[in-house]
Amino acid sequence: MKKTWFSLGQILLTLIVVAIAAVVLWKLVDYYMFAPWTRDGHVRADVIQVAPDVSGLITDVKVIDNQQVKKGDVLFVIDQARYALALRNAQATAQQRRATLDQARREDARNRKLGNLVAREVVEETQSRVEQAAAALADADVAIDTARLNLQRTQIVSPVDGYLNDRAPRVGEYIAAGRAVLSVVDMHSFRVDGYFEETKLHGIDIGQPVDIKVMGEPNILRGHVQSIVAAIEDRDRQQSPSLLPNVNPAFSWVRLAQRIPVRVTLDEIPADFRMIAGRTATVSVRGIGPTIGRRAASETSPASAPAPTSSVSGTSGTSGASQ
Repeated sequence: MKKTWFSLGQILLTLIVVAIAAVVLWKLVDYYMFAPWTRDGHVRADVIQVAPDVSGLITDVKVIDNQQVKKGDVLFVIDQARYALALRNAQATAQQRRATLDQARREDARNRKLGNLVAREVVEETQSRVEQAAAALADADVAIDTARLNLQRTQIVSPVDGYLNDRAPRVGEYIAAGRAVLSVVDMHSFRVDGYFEETKLHGIDIGQPVDIKVMGEPNILRGHVQSIVAAIEDRDRQQSPSLLPNVNPAFSWVRLAQRIPVRVTLDEIPADFRMIAGRTATVSVRGIGPTIGRRAASETSPASAPAPTSSVSGTSGTSGASQ
């Protein structure tokens, strides 16, 4: 009898162990194959390239590499002497044309007072000279405003609150108008882009809360799904010179799931967290948010919603075996 109960106990224990192993295996399969999470996430931010509107030598640099700046702070100054002379020249030209206009008005007034003693053609000529002088003075005023604007633009200011790149300009460098000299990382634009496999998109909706684990950081960041990209590049189709579809006739039999960018807005950022664009992050979508559910997500799905606002974000290489 004892032997029988012992055998039954062994069978029962074996069944329990098998059941537990099956549940653990299913949880692992569900987590790695179906759960909406990915290790392929990156911290992103808008990077504004600062280019001067005028050319010249840099005479003064107010900042250093990697410095935090505020919107409107002067970054560096371009040689102002040439632009100050241009302003004085424009002002002198305007003064000369103003004198010409005054003289033309006096002649026109004198001819009108003389009445019939002056030929009508002469009166019309003096009136035309007044109009031409007025137009020339207006052009000179525009030249003054342009010269004054150019002089103001010799002081290059930060367009946003943020951080400079690691190569500030140096005194004595000559810079050309329109060529970027440095860049500023917008400190108010930090976000996380998670590149999810297309097989996991069914578990992602707009507004869902997200946990973000940045590599090397002990704290978990909180955020929510802001948008899902509306299109990605089709590598099997290219544009032909005749504007007809040029589809690759061969493809690999092993088809890897495409990576779909999902933008995550950060809700909570710890004060001691070092926010650096480009850092690697693990992004895990938790569940439907309290106020935004699947209905709201379907109303703003990529098929019906406009393409998300473009921003500065680089592409990232992805291993086919990584999550």
